[in-house]
Amino acid sequence: MVAGWTKHGDGRTLAPGEVVRPDERLSWPRMVGFGAQHVVAMFGATFVFPLVMGLDPNVAIMFSGVGTILFLLIVKGKVPSYLGTSASFVGGVLAIRALMGGDTPATDAIVTGAILVAGLVLALVGVAIHFLGVQIINRVFPPVVTGAVVMLIGFGLAYVVADIYWPQDQWIALITMTVTFVIIVLFKGFIGRIGILLGLVIGFLLSWVADKVFGNITAFNAGTGAVDTHPRVSFDAVASADWIGLPSMHFPDFKFSAVLLVLPAVIALVAENVGHVKAVGEMTKTDVDPYMGRAVAADGAATVVASAFGGSPTTTYAENIGVMAATRVYSTAAYYIAAVIAILFGLCPKFGALVAATPGGVLGGITVILYGMIGLLGAKIWIENRVDFADPVNLVPIGAGIILAIGPVKHMISSDFTLEGIALGTIVVVAGYHLLRAIAGRGGAGPAEASEPQREVTGSTTPSLEERA
Repeated sequence: MVAGWTKHGDGRTLAPGEVVRPDERLSWPRMVGFGAQHVVAMFGATFVFPLVMGLDPNVAIMFSGVGTILFLLIVKGKVPSYLGTSASFVGGVLAIRALMGGDTPATDAIVTGAILVAGLVLALVGVAIHFLGVQIINRVFPPVVTGAVVMLIGFGLAYVVADIYWPQDQWIALITMTVTFVIIVLFKGFIGRIGILLGLVIGFLLSWVADKVFGNITAFNAGTGAVDTHPRVSFDAVASADWIGLPSMHFPDFKFSAVLLVLPAVIALVAENVGHVKAVGEMTKTDVDPYMGRAVAADGAATVVASAFGGSPTTTYAENIGVMAATRVYSTAAYYIAAVIAILFGLCPKFGALVAATPGGVLGGITVILYGMIGLLGAKIWIENRVDFADPVNLVPIGAGIILAIGPVKHMISSDFTLEGIALGTIVVVAGYHLLRAIAGRGGAGPAEASEPQREVTGSTTPSLEERA
């Protein structure tokens, strides 16, 4: 059931052990509260990652709402989930900008064109899962490969922190990182869950105070690409932005070389989606396998729709699954309400301009944590699936691919086409692993790889990354 929810009990209280099923609801005022809570849970990562990728946060917020509604319709309301901005595309997007002109409108169009094609591929993978069964994913992308791709997506972004964000204001970056550390570890529950968002806000305020106390900073300016003297925070764009209006949207442009740079993210998104759907099924005590393909296809379709108008790629968000687990309210009504609230946020250009004013030094302190967490999640997948690195079939291609990504190593295919970093590393990992298995005469998947990934494994590719944002 998608709409027409049945009221649960008196609509006000839950007895111990009771849950609100996806097709039920509490009273509407309470459901609005739960919907707002889901907005808060997804908010940090959904606007931080577009900011890092150089895309409009307002468009991302608005289309996270649109994408969530589309997702719920495609899965027929059986898998309550929120779709926010995916972090898996960050490396590919930054590689595109480095190769094709930096932060310009023309490059923005190429970026969203590449994301759109990746979303289409993800949707087709979802269709394949729907008809062939979820086991096909485990054969093509066993845990040793999935863990490696997740790891190289994170660690392959180290150069962004070192070369772009940290030099813009090293002390603010260091303070922001340290404050975020403390919040995440010291505070439990909701405060710790939004530690990334709180760290970003505190870093923003400290940058503003530093401008007032110390004056302008002389450091690398990402806007000019040179060292100059400039304020850490500028509110000029905020002052000139309208309170109500459409965000700054654009249409995509397509270049094959750019598409190749973001395709590796599809692997991580498949792992995330499969894990999250299984987690939801476990919490709601329902068999969601028949909807697994629909969920992956819906994520791909939402990414296609968002990027068609200049938005960011989407993924199911584990922090919202965490909210459901904590509240025991699995009603899709809360997600529809959250989606509408997000769309309304997207229609406030002044809000988007404020987000875009986030100083580079603050992003340096935040991204060093985010990228490291992504990378270590790959290791978590290996550990929980007992991947054997004494086996050279596992060790050799995985190690080589990660080094190529971290470099980032550039490989010239032709005078106008280069594979580098995350894209090159992913190709080596996937192709190298299956090639070596064939050479070693091993059919199918190995013992550790053949088993279905446990919920905690695949389901944790996003939680630890985005649930902290």
